[in-house]
Amino acid sequence: HLTLFHGRGGTVGRGGGPANRAILSQPPGSVDGSFRITEQGEMIRFKFGEPMVAVNSLGLYFNAVLEATLNPPPEPEPTWRELMDALAHRALRAYREVVRENPDFVRYFRQATPEQELGKLAIGSRPARRKAQGGVESLRAIPWIFAWTQMRLMLPAWLGSESALESALQGPERATLEDMLKGWPFFQTHLDMLEMVLAKADPDIARTYEARLVEPDLWPLGEQLRSRLLRAIASVCELKQQAALLEHAPLVAQSLRVRNPYTDPLHFLQVELLVRDRSEGEANTGTVEQALKVTMAGIAAGMRNTG
Repeated sequence: HLTLFHGRGGTVGRGGGPANRAILSQPPGSVDGSFRITEQGEMIRFKFGEPMVAVNSLGLYFNAVLEATLNPPPEPEPTWRELMDALAHRALRAYREVVRENPDFVRYFRQATPEQELGKLAIGSRPARRKAQGGVESLRAIPWIFAWTQMRLMLPAWLGSESALESALQGPERATLEDMLKGWPFFQTHLDMLEMVLAKADPDIARTYEARLVEPDLWPLGEQLRSRLLRAIASVCELKQQAALLEHAPLVAQSLRVRNPYTDPLHFLQVELLVRDRSEGEANTGTVEQALKVTMAGIAAGMRNTG
């Protein structure tokens, strides 16, 4: 008897999202009465920190495994799989075009995000980098996503999706894409998670980080990234036939509206602290670094994920 071991991160960029939706979107027959799962440490407090919350979380797992076993989802059509593969290849190409092939990307990333500061703040159990020196490829997955979450661009979770979805929506593949959204739980869950993380992104806050922290010659790259973000938002709304993100998920939208007034000021405080920390250099007494750590923890709590 085969039992799938499903390891998931807290963020969408590392497989995060509602556990019951993830279980129900597994291939037909793969959940046969049993399912093993691991949750990232940051999510344990949210899902198992209180007895009643823990019981509710376990109930969601149990119900999803039971439903997936007794009423498995339909087999996806071959054309759906083919289009999904094509979308993945297009998204990967667009992602690498920015992250690997743009010579200015690493400079922008290190200036616009608190990536440099993560290494000296002792956040997490392992070093932020596998190698002391190196580019983006030397970063571990958690700090890579953490850094973009802090400045609200959420880039690893959506970059590339804008190109993939646009190409399908503007051509003959549109009808197939719409059928996938209606009949394939895996694709539905994938798109819902993409929509949720796009709703957490804020191009205006990202622009604030850029204006204070990034050298002007890199600003065109920032404008390009924010333009890609807006294209991703437009594509998701078009495919879901809605005027705004989370139009069909009012509870999630309300949750974000409640948290944003608390997290938004932390971003502006963090930007100021980053400016001071980078200008003071060796003269930093540690007070600024401690304050930075507090803002990082607050923003991570508000976004409900670190990395």
